Amino acid sequence: MQGADVERIAREGVEALRSGRAAQARSRFEQVTMSGRATIQIWLLLATACRALGDSAAEEAALDRALEIEPRTVRAHIMKADCRLKAGDDRSAQHYYRSALHSAEGQRVPDDLLAELRRAEAAMTAISAKLTAKREENLAALGFPQGRRSARFQQALDISAGHKQIFLQEPTVFYFPGLPQIQYYDTEAFDWVPGVEAAWRAIRAEIEAALAVGRQGFRPYIQSEANRTRLDDNPLLDNADWSTLFLCENSKVDDEVVGRFPATWEAVQVAPLPLIPKSSPTVMFSLLRPGARINPHSGVHNARLTCHLPLIVPPDCGFRVGNEVRQWEEGKLLVFDDSIEHEAWNGSAQDRVVLIFDIWRPELSEQERRELTALFQGAPVD
Repeated sequence: MQGADVERIAREGVEALRSGRAAQARSRFEQVTMSGRATIQIWLLLATACRALGDSAAEEAALDRALEIEPRTVRAHIMKADCRLKAGDDRSAQHYYRSALHSAEGQRVPDDLLAELRRAEAAMTAISAKLTAKREENLAALGFPQGRRSARFQQALDISAGHKQIFLQEPTVFYFPGLPQIQYYDTEAFDWVPGVEAAWRAIRAEIEAALAVGRQGFRPYIQSEANRTRLDDNPLLDNADWSTLFLCENSKVDDEVVGRFPATWEAVQVAPLPLIPKSSPTVMFSLLRPGARINPHSGVHNARLTCHLPLIVPPDCGFRVGNEVRQWEEGKLLVFDDSIEHEAWNGSAQDRVVLIFDIWRPELSEQERRELTALFQGAPVD
């Protein structure tokens, strides 16, 4: 078959397909494929004609040939996914819809294909819901229904189902490798926690007495610095909506403030505070005004954990670390990795006050702590 004949027969096939004569179109496209001169477009047209005729096997065979020629053909992936879905092969269908979306990234696609991509997204969502429901049914039958699972296992399931995403340590300045990716730590693992929690009412009494006469010593947590340009557009920059009162800032103790809050200072001494000149510890009251929100952010390094002791917590306040949102409970300590993205908000009409301090990560050896102390003392991380 000569090239001119191939073009003529292909045009006849296209015209037949446009006119709704799928059988004739299929015949013409098959003539071209048998000549050995078929392009990827001819295989896609043949697949379309076969779909119109309800011949799924022939459609899928044509799509397989198209994907052999060009594995990243978006339309072929979507049509292949449709075939697998019709055959009841949900997992393969999900794979091909996903690969279509991945292949389309960075491409400029025509409007009709864009609509198909949106359809692929919707189909993936429906398949995921179906597979998740089946998985839940299987786990329940095997003795692991919801409510009887470990927290980490449930989080893994949520990530797998697309209900949550993976959050990892992303410190802005210094990264220490090999540390576990834990959002919130179980406070029962720390023998010093009960001592801090036992003092919470005394600590709250101190801060309430101080606030009753004003916000002496409080300052915006995020402040402009003369020799550093901020490239972000943080609404809390130089804004007292998020303000702090430091008992100790980067290892520097404020004796006047400590003198006003003796119960607070005494309580935190039982915790494993990092004693690093020019660097740690930091102990402070954090005040978040009504309606204020602290944008998602990550800490400067991951060699520490951060502790929150909630003292004054009105309703409609919240705190998120990674995937998990928790409500502060007055007197109940939260220990978390602040190198993982986190945010906080106060949706109430009252101030929210939390005591914040940092501790050594329990996974660090004594030698590693000495090494980090030498590093941060000589070159503070900020």
